Amino acid sequence: MPDDVVAARAAAEEESAFSHPAVDPDTTAPYGDHPDQVIDFYAPRGPGGPGGPAPLVVVLHGGAWRAPYDRRHVTPFADFLARQGFAVANVEYRRGAQGEPSGQSPVAGRWPETFDDVAAALDALPALVREALPQADPRRMVLTGHSAGGHLALWAAARHVLPADAPWRTGGPAPLRGVVALAPIADLEIAEKLEVCAGASCQLLGGDEHFAERRPYADPALLLPTGIATTLVQGRTDLVVPQAVAESYADAAAKAGEVVGLTLLEDVGHFPLIDPVADACAVVAEEIAQLAW
Repeated sequence: MPDDVVAARAAAEEESAFSHPAVDPDTTAPYGDHPDQVIDFYAPRGPGGPGGPAPLVVVLHGGAWRAPYDRRHVTPFADFLARQGFAVANVEYRRGAQGEPSGQSPVAGRWPETFDDVAAALDALPALVREALPQADPRRMVLTGHSAGGHLALWAAARHVLPADAPWRTGGPAPLRGVVALAPIADLEIAEKLEVCAGASCQLLGGDEHFAERRPYADPALLLPTGIATTLVQGRTDLVVPQAVAESYADAAAKAGEVVGLTLLEDVGHFPLIDPVADACAVVAEEIAQLAW
């Protein structure tokens, strides 16, 4: 397919994904004192699966870990999952600072605050769910995330294999049914080589001077095997996070003795994975359902 056709399709996909009005949650609960330390909850309201409490899908939004992109842009996706019968927790977290010099992109992420927040949110979630969303069953929890959020989902599922001196390390695997990472920035080194999101991976770790030393604490491709069922969903025509990034993670998993699912979607770019009207989004819901029910 000619490059101009792919670029035009990608622009149309992005426009569609961002055309939906934000969907307010049923309730919101804080997991810390900062304004960005909150989780939005969506009660299940679709046919779902077997009776009883609904599986809990935890959503980590993307946006290159940069401040302008908050959880609001994935609220239509969260609502879509709720309409499939899932209970949904849409997590906010601290991202890169606003107010960069004119003409420059905001810095991606904060070290260590972005990681502090994701770890704190996941640790607080079971208690918050019992209070805010009693329809949910946190014992059947699937973690999903898109783009930069896919990176954070893979990282959160790997906290038990972090270096021993990592403040976020846990004593054992998270109680997850699995992870479904959507076009994830899953290998920070490959992402930097491919200039994904204008150097966002390097910025996330604090810049060039910290990239190598902090990668063992932050790069999912170095945190394997996890022992947790993991599937990556990736569009073959993704111009934002190319297919090579997901393939590199899957290769690293295989070398570590772990099988990671890789679902490649033809003629699909970056944004249909979170666009409720796109066929790709239905594929995502099915991948989640296979782990959750």
